Amino acid sequence: MIPGNLPAISKPMEVDPVPEVQQTASQPGPSDAPVVDPNAPPPDACETIYIQNLNEKVKLEVLKTSLGHLFKHYGTVLNVTAHKNLRMRGQAFVSFESKEIAAKAVKEVKGFPLYAKPMSTRPRTDDSPTSNSLLRGRGQMLSSRNSTPTIYRPTWSSGNNERVCRPSLRATTSAHILLDTEKSRRDNPLAVRARAKRAAAQADGAAPSAAPKRPVVQMPDEYLPPNRVLFVQNLPIETITKEILQDLFGQYPNLLDIRTVPTKKDIAFIEYADEDSATTAKDALHNNKIDGESKIKITYARK
Repeated sequence: MIPGNLPAISKPMEVDPVPEVQQTASQPGPSDAPVVDPNAPPPDACETIYIQNLNEKVKLEVLKTSLGHLFKHYGTVLNVTAHKNLRMRGQAFVSFESKEIAAKAVKEVKGFPLYAKPMSTRPRTDDSPTSNSLLRGRGQMLSSRNSTPTIYRPTWSSGNNERVCRPSLRATTSAHILLDTEKSRRDNPLAVRARAKRAAAQADGAAPSAAPKRPVVQMPDEYLPPNRVLFVQNLPIETITKEILQDLFGQYPNLLDIRTVPTKKDIAFIEYADEDSATTAKDALHNNKIDGESKIKITYARK
């Protein structure tokens, strides 16, 4: 104790200063971090978006109109493309003015239930079903005829309800069958002999024999459609004259003309102003006996 009843004041403890940690180039500070714009479109953005899983039962024009009304809330819609062929059903393309509008539409419309089916949207990329992918989707063979033919059929991928084009074993087998069938037809012994016979005939200068023509089957006169011109047959050659025909068919109204054939006197053509008048005369005079013996036959003339 120090005299004066005052407590002794102890010296404060000296603490070594903490050395500062210098930042190196390998440890960038917060100010060096890249600034990401949350409204910027993703790297794969495009002015056109690709839509899948559309309702295939909706008519094409109605579907395109509905897509245009739906996406016009995000910006000006330049074009809506959809096809009604079998391989492109349920799919469409919508084009906007900018990538930003398209990216926003892809983000907000994805999964929207249009006509009771949730839409699948993504930016159009090189693997979207255009050009060569369309050809694969339509089932065309992309390989050459001499190589192994591969036919692509759209199938449903698991998990995301998207249709993708994958090689179809059944379609490939069918293509092999078609090629084998054509080859067997070419190698058929009967076909080979027929080709050799035609080649020999052409080498000798003889014209190749033409295939027999199928007989032309005409409709019977009784079943010809109504016509205002009547065809009269079985007229008595010895007694028939144009005046007799005039008196016979002039009993019915709207008679216009009577035409006979000088080289064949047993037929004649009777023309009326309309089909109803011709039908009335035909029904009344068919099987009439002009000379009291033979019956005349009246049908509609062929047009």
